[in-house]
Amino acid sequence: MAERKPTQKGTQESATSAAEQAAKKAAARSGPRADKVDGESAVLAAIAAMPGPYRAIGERLHEIIKASAPVLSPKLWYGMPAYAKDGKVVCFFRGGDKFKERYMTLGFNDAANLDEGHLWPIAFALTELTAAEEARIGALVKKAVS
Repeated sequence: MAERKPTQKGTQESATSAAEQAAKKAAARSGPRADKVDGESAVLAAIAAMPGPYRAIGERLHEIIKASAPVLSPKLWYGMPAYAKDGKVVCFFRGGDKFKERYMTLGFNDAANLDEGHLWPIAFALTELTAAEEARIGALVKKAVS
């Protein structure tokens, strides 16, 4: 039987699979025992571990989310900084390095109150934070917990 050469798609799939496996391992580490550890400290450590440009945006996102919705509790979720209400993750973010993306991602889960009709965005690509983006993110986070 002829040996198959890996295609670029196969390489991308294996890289994604490896990243997904790493996320699962991080989630296992951030399970029930990690809930006993201070969530804020864990989130700040995860942000501090991000590469430079993502770290700066992550630090600012953390400040915006906490200021916009003090009711949210920081925690690690699949190794990513996340913010929960009543134990359910409302929003999270990750650096582009996590899954080899070219941008940072800010996402909202189904616990977020962002429903608008039959279609609404739940994830946003973020390459830079300006005053306009900060205001929009703050408004989204406030709406998400309303």
